[in-house]
Amino acid sequence: MTAGTIERAQAATAPPPPAAVAHLRPGAGFAAAHTFGSITALAGGLALAVSAHAPAEVAAVRAAAGDRVAFALLGPIHDTPSKRAFGAPLGTAAITAAARTGLPVVAVGGVGPGQVRDALAAGASGVACIRAVMAAPDPFLAVETFCKELNASAG
Repeated sequence: MTAGTIERAQAATAPPPPAAVAHLRPGAGFAAAHTFGSITALAGGLALAVSAHAPAEVAAVRAAAGDRVAFALLGPIHDTPSKRAFGAPLGTAAITAAARTGLPVVAVGGVGPGQVRDALAAGASGVACIRAVMAAPDPFLAVETFCKELNASAG
Protein backbone atom coordinates (compact mmCIF):
# COMPACT_ATOMS: atom_id res chain seq x y z
CA MET A 1 0.00 0.00 0.00
CA THR A 2 1.41 3.36 -1.00
CA ALA A 3 1.49 6.55 1.06
CA GLY A 4 -0.84 8.15 -1.53
CA THR A 5 -3.39 5.40 -1.03
CA ILE A 6 -3.30 5.90 2.73
CA GLU A 7 -3.72 9.68 2.35
CA ARG A 8 -6.68 9.21 -0.03
CA ALA A 9 -8.30 6.71 2.34
CA GLN A 10 -7.86 9.12 5.25
CA ALA A 11 -9.30 11.98 3.20
CA ALA A 12 -12.22 9.80 2.07
CA THR A 13 -13.12 8.96 5.64
CA ALA A 14 -12.43 12.38 7.19
CA PRO A 15 -15.42 14.20 8.65
CA PRO A 16 -17.01 16.50 6.05
CA PRO A 17 -17.10 20.25 6.55
CA PRO A 18 -20.19 21.53 8.36
CA ALA A 19 -23.22 21.23 6.11
CA ALA A 20 -26.97 21.04 6.21
CA VAL A 21 -28.66 18.26 4.26
CA ALA A 22 -32.31 18.38 3.26
CA HIS A 23 -33.76 14.93 2.63
CA LEU A 24 -36.42 14.85 -0.09
CA ARG A 25 -39.07 12.18 -0.13
CA PRO A 26 -40.84 11.19 -3.34
CA GLY A 27 -43.85 13.46 -3.66
CA ALA A 28 -42.63 15.79 -0.92
CA GLY A 29 -43.11 18.82 -3.16
CA PHE A 30 -39.77 20.45 -2.41
CA ALA A 31 -40.41 23.18 -4.99
CA ALA A 32 -42.50 25.05 -2.43
CA ALA A 33 -40.54 28.25 -1.86
CA HIS A 34 -41.34 28.45 1.85
CA THR A 35 -39.75 25.03 2.42
CA PHE A 36 -36.47 26.06 0.84
CA GLY A 37 -36.62 29.43 2.58
CA SER A 38 -37.01 27.69 5.94
CA ILE A 39 -34.07 25.41 5.27
CA THR A 40 -31.76 28.22 4.19
CA ALA A 41 -32.77 30.34 7.17
CA LEU A 42 -31.95 27.49 9.55
CA ALA A 43 -28.69 26.63 7.76
CA GLY A 44 -27.29 30.14 7.85
CA GLY A 45 -23.90 30.05 6.15
CA LEU A 46 -23.59 26.27 6.08
CA ALA A 47 -23.21 24.54 2.75
CA LEU A 48 -26.43 22.86 1.65
CA ALA A 49 -26.86 19.46 0.06
CA VAL A 50 -30.04 17.62 -0.82
CA SER A 51 -30.97 13.97 -0.98
CA ALA A 52 -33.30 13.16 -3.87
CA HIS A 53 -35.01 10.09 -5.27
CA ALA A 54 -35.65 11.29 -8.83
CA PRO A 55 -34.08 13.59 -11.41
CA ALA A 56 -37.20 15.77 -11.25
CA GLU A 57 -36.51 16.44 -7.56
CA VAL A 58 -32.97 17.54 -8.40
CA ALA A 59 -34.35 19.84 -11.11
CA ALA A 60 -36.87 21.33 -8.65
CA VAL A 61 -34.11 22.02 -6.14
CA ARG A 62 -31.95 23.62 -8.81
CA ALA A 63 -34.84 25.83 -9.94
CA ALA A 64 -35.72 26.87 -6.39
CA ALA A 65 -32.23 27.17 -4.97
CA GLY A 66 -29.94 28.18 -7.80
CA ASP A 67 -26.37 28.06 -6.55
CA ARG A 68 -27.34 27.88 -2.86
CA VAL A 69 -27.21 24.06 -2.93
CA ALA A 70 -23.72 22.59 -3.35
CA PHE A 71 -24.72 19.12 -4.57
CA ALA A 72 -27.44 16.48 -4.64
CA LEU A 73 -27.26 12.90 -3.45
CA LEU A 74 -29.36 10.84 -5.90
CA GLY A 75 -30.50 7.29 -5.34
CA PRO A 76 -30.94 4.50 -5.03
CA ILE A 77 -29.06 4.02 -8.30
CA HIS A 78 -28.73 0.24 -7.87
CA ASP A 79 -30.51 -2.32 -5.73
CA THR A 80 -29.82 -2.02 -2.03
CA PRO A 81 -31.70 -3.82 0.75
CA SER A 82 -32.39 -0.68 2.76
CA LYS A 83 -34.19 1.07 -0.11
CA ARG A 84 -36.26 -1.74 -1.63
CA ALA A 85 -39.42 -0.53 0.11
CA PHE A 86 -39.17 2.79 -1.77
CA GLY A 87 -39.32 1.33 -5.26
CA ALA A 88 -37.10 0.16 -8.06
CA PRO A 89 -33.54 1.42 -8.45
CA LEU A 90 -33.20 4.50 -10.65
CA GLY A 91 -30.31 3.29 -12.82
CA THR A 92 -27.55 5.35 -14.36
CA ALA A 93 -29.89 7.11 -16.81
CA ALA A 94 -31.26 9.00 -13.79
CA ILE A 95 -27.76 10.28 -13.04
CA THR A 96 -27.48 11.65 -16.58
CA ALA A 97 -30.88 13.35 -16.33
CA ALA A 98 -30.13 14.87 -12.93
CA ALA A 99 -26.65 16.03 -13.98
CA ARG A 100 -28.20 18.01 -16.84
CA THR A 101 -29.50 20.45 -14.22
CA GLY A 102 -25.95 21.64 -13.61
CA LEU A 103 -26.10 20.65 -9.94
CA PRO A 104 -23.30 18.21 -9.05
CA VAL A 105 -24.78 14.75 -8.42
CA VAL A 106 -23.41 12.13 -6.03
CA ALA A 107 -24.69 8.64 -6.84
CA VAL A 108 -25.85 6.59 -3.83
CA GLY A 109 -27.66 3.34 -3.23
CA GLY A 110 -26.14 -0.02 -4.08
CA VAL A 111 -22.96 1.57 -5.37
CA GLY A 112 -19.88 -0.59 -5.04
CA PRO A 113 -16.45 -0.26 -6.61
CA GLY A 114 -17.71 -2.09 -9.71
CA GLN A 115 -20.27 0.65 -10.39
CA VAL A 116 -17.99 3.69 -9.92
CA ARG A 117 -16.88 4.06 -13.54
CA ASP A 118 -20.42 3.73 -14.90
CA ALA A 119 -21.76 6.28 -12.41
CA LEU A 120 -19.07 8.81 -13.31
CA ALA A 121 -19.49 8.14 -17.03
CA ALA A 122 -23.22 8.83 -16.60
CA GLY A 123 -22.44 12.27 -15.16
CA ALA A 124 -22.04 11.74 -11.42
CA SER A 125 -19.55 14.03 -9.73
CA GLY A 126 -18.89 11.33 -7.16
CA VAL A 127 -20.28 8.29 -5.38
CA ALA A 128 -21.21 7.53 -1.78
CA CYS A 129 -21.80 4.26 -0.04
CA ILE A 130 -22.38 2.62 3.30
CA ARG A 131 -22.85 -1.12 2.84
CA ALA A 132 -20.06 -1.55 0.28
CA VAL A 133 -17.55 -0.49 2.92
CA MET A 134 -19.18 -1.29 6.24
CA ALA A 135 -20.23 -4.84 5.28
CA ALA A 136 -16.93 -5.63 3.54
CA PRO A 137 -14.68 -8.21 5.18
CA ASP A 138 -11.89 -5.59 5.03
CA PRO A 139 -13.38 -2.06 5.06
CA PHE A 140 -9.98 -0.45 4.44
CA LEU A 141 -9.47 -2.60 1.35
CA ALA A 142 -12.95 -1.61 0.17
CA VAL A 143 -12.07 2.09 0.53
CA GLU A 144 -8.78 1.48 -1.26
CA THR A 145 -10.65 -0.22 -4.12
CA PHE A 146 -13.07 2.73 -4.35
CA CYS A 147 -10.09 5.10 -4.51
CA LYS A 148 -8.49 3.07 -7.31
CA GLU A 149 -11.71 3.16 -9.31
CA LEU A 150 -12.16 6.89 -8.74
CA ASN A 151 -8.55 7.58 -9.72
CA ALA A 152 -8.83 5.41 -12.83
CA SER A 153 -11.93 7.36 -13.87
CA ALA A 154 -10.23 10.68 -13.24
CA GLY A 155 -7.73 10.07 -15.98
